[in-house]
Amino acid sequence: MNRVTQLFHIQYPIIQAGMIWASGWRLASAVSNAGGLGLLGAGSMYPDTLRQHIQKCKQATTQPFGVNIPLLYPDINKLIDIVIEERVPVVFTSAGNPKTWTSTLKAAGITVVHVVSSALFAAKSEAAGVDAVVAEGFEAGGHNGREETTTLVLIPAVCEKVHIPVIAAGGIGSGKAMTAAFALGAEGVQVGSRFVASPEASSHPQFKQAILDAKEGDTMVAMKKLTPVRLLKNNFFEAVKEAEDKGADQEVLKALLGRARAKAGMFEGNLEEGELEIGQVSALIHTLKPAGDIVKEIWDEFNVTRKKLCQQDATPSSQST
Repeated sequence: MNRVTQLFHIQYPIIQAGMIWASGWRLASAVSNAGGLGLLGAGSMYPDTLRQHIQKCKQATTQPFGVNIPLLYPDINKLIDIVIEERVPVVFTSAGNPKTWTSTLKAAGITVVHVVSSALFAAKSEAAGVDAVVAEGFEAGGHNGREETTTLVLIPAVCEKVHIPVIAAGGIGSGKAMTAAFALGAEGVQVGSRFVASPEASSHPQFKQAILDAKEGDTMVAMKKLTPVRLLKNNFFEAVKEAEDKGADQEVLKALLGRARAKAGMFEGNLEEGELEIGQVSALIHTLKPAGDIVKEIWDEFNVTRKKLCQQDATPSSQST
C-alpha cells in the first residue's frame, strides 16, 4: 500500500488513462476489476452518453473507477453535475484551471486529480486543493504540454514542488517503465497507449492494428500553435506538417482540423485522414492483450525489476591484476 492505492482504495497503483474514443465502460471496468483504477474518457462523450457509461460501469464492477473530464469541454457544467449525481468516487481533470471545479467536486466527496505538464502547474494544482497530480511527459499521446518536458525530467521536478502524491504518465507501458517512474519519486503510474491495444478499448480495430505496427519515430507532435498533440503519421499529419512549415496560423490549422477528425480516425478507423492520437510507447507495443492481463503484466514486471535492482551489488566489482 502507498498513498496512491490508499487514496483510490485500489490494489495496484496503476491508473488507466481516460482517453477519448478508447476509454468506455468496458475498458474502465476491466482495469478496475483487475485491481487498478479505470477511468472513463468524458472528452468524447455527450453528457447523456457519459451517464450511460457510468451506470454500465457500476454494473460491470464493484471496484472504484473514475472519470476524466477535460475542463475546456463545452458542456462542462453538465458533466460535473452528472458525476456528482452518479456519485462517481474519483475525477481526473485536465486541459484547464483546476481552481474552477475542484472545490465543487470535493464538496461532493469526490477525490480530485489534475493532469499537469510542468512543476509550476503542479504547484498551482496543489494550491487549488487537488488530492494528487498526474505529471504527464512529452512522450504521451494526445494533447501535450507546451513545455515539451520529458517524463524523466518532469517527475522529479514535480516531486520537488508538491507534497501530494505524484502519478507519472507519458511513455509508460511496462513494469520496467513503472519502476523508473517510482525511482524518480512517483507513487503511481497512468497508462494510456498500452490500454488502447486491448479488446476492451472502444477504439476501432484498424487503429489498434496501426498501434501494433508502429515503429520508433512514427509519432510526432503537431499543431503547436493551436494545441500540441502527438499523432501517428498519416495523410492528415503530413498536411498539418506542410501547413506548419509554411507558417500557418491558428485559423488555418483550425480549418484543417475541422470537426470530428479524432472520431474519424480512432473510433471509425479512417487511418489516412483521421487524427490518430497515441504515444511514443506505441513503438514498444506488439500484441493485443486483455486489459486485466496488461495490469497483471505491468505489476509483475514492476516487482521483478525492483527485486533485480535491489539484488545488484551497489559497489563496482574488483578486478584482478
